[in-house]
Amino acid sequence: MTTPANMASTSWPPQLKDWVAKCLGQMTDSNKKDAQDELRQVISDAFTAHTLWTTDWNGVQLQSLLPKPTLSLKRKMNDTAPVNKKAKKSSLKQITTGTASLNLNDQAVLNRRAERFQREHEIERQKSTNSSLKANAHNSHLFSNNPWNASRSASPFGTSDEPEADPNVIDWDRFTIVGTSREIFKDYLRLTDAPKPETIRPYAVLRETLVQLKKRWREKCSYNWICNQLKSLRQDLTVQRIKNEFTVQVYEIHARMALESNDMVEYNSCQATLKTLYELGIPGKVEEFTGYRILMLLHGRNRSELNLYVGQLTPKQKTDQAVQHALDVQRSLSMGNYHALFLLYLNAPNMGAYIMDHFIPRERVKALMIITKAYRTISLSFIQNELAFDDLDSTIKFLEEHKAAHFTNPGSPNSEKIIQCKSAAAHLGQVFEEKYRKVGIRGAV
Repeated sequence: MTTPANMASTSWPPQLKDWVAKCLGQMTDSNKKDAQDELRQVISDAFTAHTLWTTDWNGVQLQSLLPKPTLSLKRKMNDTAPVNKKAKKSSLKQITTGTASLNLNDQAVLNRRAERFQREHEIERQKSTNSSLKANAHNSHLFSNNPWNASRSASPFGTSDEPEADPNVIDWDRFTIVGTSREIFKDYLRLTDAPKPETIRPYAVLRETLVQLKKRWREKCSYNWICNQLKSLRQDLTVQRIKNEFTVQVYEIHARMALESNDMVEYNSCQATLKTLYELGIPGKVEEFTGYRILMLLHGRNRSELNLYVGQLTPKQKTDQAVQHALDVQRSLSMGNYHALFLLYLNAPNMGAYIMDHFIPRERVKALMIITKAYRTISLSFIQNELAFDDLDSTIKFLEEHKAAHFTNPGSPNSEKIIQCKSAAAHLGQVFEEKYRKVGIRGAV
């Protein structure tokens, strides 16, 4: 049976992963082939029907893993009875007149067999648990790129001659635990060994941790300390495989704090994880971060990815204020309409202006190149208002940094200064090539 090719791009629900592991643990040499075939078929059917996330996998039973039916006691009696008419007659009489007694004995024997089978099954399951990683790594012919765990490329089924999983990569499926620590705050440390429950905070404690961190942030606590604590919180969520609305909230809050603190490495890390969580259908501020993503792509001038991403937006998403603003920014940049661009910059919703801060200097230089070619002289106050500077002093500082601070009246007050456009334009092109031709985005994914 061939699995659909696009199954590899689907993220599997944790309950399905647990169910597959349970089935693998129940397989024996005698039923392994039939069980694997049936397992593939069940998952493939669920994938095709789009029911991977709605199926109660705990209630699904593979028929090939059920115990084989045994011969009934009645059949055994007939097989072992003496072959003579008198014995047959006696046996027939016993069966027809003593059905209730025979059924009771029959049931007792079946119960004992079921208990023995359960004990044997438990022994077999314990043996298979110790080698479950090896089995998962070897059996990879069903799903070549297993999305259940980003750190592993092994699939749950296949032949035993496949390469094993990378032993240097932590297998989160194996080390999924439930924490017992009651500490509200905990420093972030990279895991180099299996996490221990006593060092991991459970879900209820993590919720309280986030409440306290938000309170500390409002009290102007150091970003470096807050970032360290949020990374530790995210780590505890990861090792316990907690993916829900609270997880989304943690990453959204950390992303906003990172933007406000100009930490683009951590912002891009959060944005990448949020994209995955949103694709799982977990609710969150999807439109807000969609707008941020468009602005980040504009910053990186990644036109092909931008066009692909915008083309996948739904009509509903495009009506959202944040998404609409980002699309308007895209339109103004593509048309060279710097007047509209800087108005959008001044009226950016949410925290969009923090991202625009990273490419506004580049666009200011491009706008100055156009202005200085169109005019002979232009007032400094016009440049301040048109290019959305905070004040005249910051306008002059920007011109000086870009070798464009050429005035016809340099000794006059700032409010009266006039820019000599020809002299300014002579340097702007070279400065643009040196400073803005290449874009470096730290932590971009």
